[in-house]
Amino acid sequence: MAVTPLPGIRACVFDAYGTLFDVAAAATRCADVLGPRSAALAQLWRDKQLQYSWLRGLQGRHADFWQVTGDALDYALETLAIDDRALRERLMALYLTLDAFPEVPAVLARLKAAGMTTAILSNGSPRMLEAAVAAARLDGLLDHVLSVELVGVFKPHPKVYQLAVDRLAVPASAIAFQSSNGWDAHAASAFGMRVVWCNRYGQRAERLPGAPDHMVGNLAELPALLGFA
Repeated sequence: MAVTPLPGIRACVFDAYGTLFDVAAAATRCADVLGPRSAALAQLWRDKQLQYSWLRGLQGRHADFWQVTGDALDYALETLAIDDRALRERLMALYLTLDAFPEVPAVLARLKAAGMTTAILSNGSPRMLEAAVAAARLDGLLDHVLSVELVGVFKPHPKVYQLAVDRLAVPASAIAFQSSNGWDAHAASAFGMRVVWCNRYGQRAERLPGAPDHMVGNLAELPALLGFA
């Protein structure tokens, strides 16, 4: 069945962690020390990282994503009974240079060649995002790298999605937002963006306000959805 492209899109905005960058990469690179515990550590670290961002938002006690990431890692290490300071420092350093998913550079290049504005909109701190983008050599493929630190609150607060509208000077309805996180995809849709849920991990649909316009397995399917076959 043919897919109807999203009409009127002027900008493509991407979540960073889990969408462009593989959040499991740091733990995977430490498999020499972690062994079979690397997958469990990666999952628990990510779960607590997200939980701490949401809970801080509810409490009105914002801290940047670097601190949240470190706190989540400390929780995960303690839970798994791993007491290794050198490993902790290695994992944090590696989080600054997470691997981009294989299709990402080519997809961004295709969008840029088609004249599309491209941007990141992420919970990551400016330092974290700058390091990740540079390490993956995506610098020339992104017009904007937007951190929630500009508004002082994490996703899914509407202020975050409004930040993209304001900085790109494009209405929400003309933005295609891509995220691997179902809750993020729903929140962007409820805000008014057109949304492509990059469901890399085979998640079930969320029961939340909003609904993605399309679901894809990876970002290689995105150009066709925008009419750039």
